[in-house]
Amino acid sequence: MAGPVHYEIYVRKTPPSSWSLSMATEDRKLAVETAEDLLRDGQACAVRVTKETLDPDTMEFASVTVLTRGAPEVKRKPKIQDDRTGPGCRGVQDLYTPHARDLIGRVLEDWLTRQGATTFELLHRPDLAERLEASGVELQHAIQKVAVPEAQATGQVVHDLVRHYQRLSEQAIERLLRAGRRGEFPGLAERSVADVAHRLSGSSDRAFIMGGVVAGALKGLKGARARLDRLMDLCDRAPSEGPPRALVFVPVEQILCELFGSRASLAQIVGPALDQGSSLAAVVRMVAPREIAALIARDPKLAVLVPPVEGGPARLGERLAAGEFPLLAASLARMVVRELMSQRRLRPGDAEGEIDILRALAMTLTATAGRLLTLEEVQTAFSERSKSLVTADFVAAYVRGCPTALREAERLARLCENVTGGANKRSAARWLDACVTSLRFETEMRTLNQTTGQKLMALSGLQRAVGKAALSDRDRDAIVTALGLVGGSVEADAKLTAQIVRAPAPAPQKLAALLRLAAGETGPTGPVADRAKAEAIKLFRSPEVRAALGAAPEALQTLRPLMQAVGLAA
Repeated sequence: MAGPVHYEIYVRKTPPSSWSLSMATEDRKLAVETAEDLLRDGQACAVRVTKETLDPDTMEFASVTVLTRGAPEVKRKPKIQDDRTGPGCRGVQDLYTPHARDLIGRVLEDWLTRQGATTFELLHRPDLAERLEASGVELQHAIQKVAVPEAQATGQVVHDLVRHYQRLSEQAIERLLRAGRRGEFPGLAERSVADVAHRLSGSSDRAFIMGGVVAGALKGLKGARARLDRLMDLCDRAPSEGPPRALVFVPVEQILCELFGSRASLAQIVGPALDQGSSLAAVVRMVAPREIAALIARDPKLAVLVPPVEGGPARLGERLAAGEFPLLAASLARMVVRELMSQRRLRPGDAEGEIDILRALAMTLTATAGRLLTLEEVQTAFSERSKSLVTADFVAAYVRGCPTALREAERLARLCENVTGGANKRSAARWLDACVTSLRFETEMRTLNQTTGQKLMALSGLQRAVGKAALSDRDRDAIVTALGLVGGSVEADAKLTAQIVRAPAPAPQKLAALLRLAAGETGPTGPVADRAKAEAIKLFRSPEVRAALGAAPEALQTLRPLMQAVGLAA
């Protein structure tokens, strides 16, 4: 099933430079025209446009090149290293290092996905090793995917590296099959994992054997959620302390890191129906359940945005909160930051919802800052994410459903409040300034089917929202002034201040209405506030009003805070 589609523009400034992302858009024509303009204007020596299609089942993008123009890429000569350096992995034990496991996971990703297993399980389960060896083509292709780039990077001979890795894989498979035939991996049906851990303490091959025991316990389980539950069961039955406990927890943590490193597995664990933003929020809630619970207690609205974590993920969250599995916690935190800094939409097709989930993520990650991530890392991630929120495509999608210019301005004010970073704040402010200074905005405000008081209240609320958005003084003052001028036109059409002065109402009531306008409570600052203040001063100077206020000192006491707000009283 085809999902949301967008187009990405990549540029190279000079022939030797690498490709860098210039812009992402949902309009194919705009992407192609922008790329050609960049090439024609000399801003790039080469451009490329790719079509990115989201698969909602796997939450992965499929990339297809639509356009390539400009100078060809410069082929770099391979870096020649000393022949004594040799292959990256020299012995079977090198295959079990984190870097090697990560590389194996990439080159065998499709095969491992079909088998429903991780790289750690492949290196510790004889049945998986035998299945891979029988496939033949899969293993050969994986070896070539490793050998060819390594040869290009180091200057070594490709065929020598291929033969070396073939021998290495054969040795690793034979070692694993031999261990299986000898029964070196005891099953957990007849004995507990704690008993196995105590028996293996002090053994030279304890890490390899315990890895096989833990991996074997996952045999036959389908789905990442079921495997997570089984791993949590093993942790519950592990020794209570000491090296035997670590002997169980280390392989469990390694499998968990690989399990959560797969987007397909992550979707199964936190919920396949969740979008990207909700999945990240669920991960944060799992990693920091106590902090998120405290936030939800203070702001119940977060409970709607942050999905609940139950079952295996909740059990894992309790262990993470207790300080167990620190490598997994760090890995998940880095994953969340990496996804925030990527170009993937958090909620494709729902721009307003993206703002909501991003705000929720900002609150939750900030609450966990210091334990998982530094505050600087969190701020940097959201600053990068904010760049995608001020692009023309996103802003157009964000305000597309607004029925009036006023509603559009209110959404843009909210956008200003939720983006971070000086440049992003300025970009968002420019969008809002263009909206409130447009002829359409003033015309709609003057002809809107609302009372004059409602219009002025709306403009006053916009001014307050702009004041809370932490914009630069220049941008804030420009937008506030523009809103004040529109408010002045609206008030002048209705002659509101004059109507208040002539109204057959007691003097304290008229003064209170004028002072609220002058203080910016019921109307925007600017011409409206100035006129209201001038009329209030005239009323104060009137002998009749002075007499009325003198006869009702409690009314004057009520007006005093408003008078102080507009500078008419000390």
